Order: sequence, then C-alpha cells, then structure tokens
Amino acid sequence: MSRIRPSFVLGYHGCDKDIGLKAVNGEIPLTASDGTYHWMGHGIYFWENDPLRAYEWAKQKAARGACKNPYVIGAIIDLGHCLDLLIRENAPIVREAYESLKEMKTKATLPMPVNMTAPKDNSKDLVLRHLDCAVIDHLHQIIQEKNGRPFDSVRAAFTEGDPIFEGGKIHAKNHVQIAVCNSECIHGYFVPLERCQYPFH
Repeated sequence: MSRIRPSFVLGYHGCDKDIGLKAVNGEIPLTASDGTYHWMGHGIYFWENDPLRAYEWAKQKAARGACKNPYVIGAIIDLGHCLDLLIRENAPIVREAYESLKEMKTKATLPMPVNMTAPKDNSKDLVLRHLDCAVIDHLHQIIQEKNGRPFDSVRAAFTEGDPIFEGGKIHAKNHVQIAVCNSECIHGYFVPLERCQYPFH
C-alpha cells in the first residue's frame, strides 16, 4: 500500500553548525537517530519545507547542551519507497504492526512502551514517542523478516503546540516530518537561502 513517490522534497535539519557545514561540504554524513523516543522510528530526521521549525529544534538542543551553535541545513530528498502516513491507505499497515508488537510483548510478559512528556519541557505534548517509535521500528523488522522491500523513508504530519487562537484546531507547531531510512535518498545538502529572513546563522 506504500507508494513510490516520484517527486523530490526539501527537508531541513536542525543541528550544530560544525556538523551542518561538514555535511554540506561532503566531509561527513548525517547520522540516523537511534533513540527509543523518536517519533517515526530510527532515521535521519528532517522538517519538510520548514527551516524555521528546524532552527527552533536546534535551539532546543542547544538549551539542553546537545549542541553548541544552533544551525540549519537543507536537503534534497527523494522519498522513494515511502511509508507516507499522510495517505489514508497506509494507516492499516501501522495498526497491524502495533497489534503484532502488542502480541509479542504480551507473550513475553513485557509492558508496552508509552508516549510521555519530556521532564524539562513545559509543553503537555507527548514528545517522547516511545510507543510510536517502537511500532514503526517493529514494522521495519517485520518487513525485513519477510524479505519484503524496506522503506526508504517515513513521512507523517503531527499536531503539536498550543492552538494559535481560542477554540481553533490549528496549532503553533504543526509540522510534517520525514525520517530517512536509506541515506542514498538524500541527493545533496545546502545552506538555506532563508538565512536572510530568519536568524539561523
């Protein structure tokens, strides 16, 4: 049910300036996030078409000591064989992976992972997505065990932050994220032209 997406998208990655410039210059690759709390499982994460949100993320990392100099780089990404969760028909795939993970945990008498708020975050959003991460990674594992075609990327939209006006359902940090599983789908990096508009650098 997943689709080969024929078009390229622009993604933006918040990181330390030194790492960002080395990636742009081809000196180092970006490394995949491998924590248990990432929203769409293991992968290299980008904010689709949103350099400002990437910069906000980089500043959050700096505030907790995870980077020294907040920076943003852009990437040209071919989503390839994409688990695109903006497409309704892909939801059942993830639901089946959830049921499989739940059955496996039950048999092993282990608890299911749980999405949680971050201890030092004032937001009530469940930003530590242990459950979501486990489900997506389990789906990748199921495909691997069945010798199926692995996903090159995962793409999803998220509601985050407070409503931007009273009674509304449009939230301040709504965004589309991409997790690149196959680094060959990244066709190049660049420094965003938006640096003239936003205080990236």
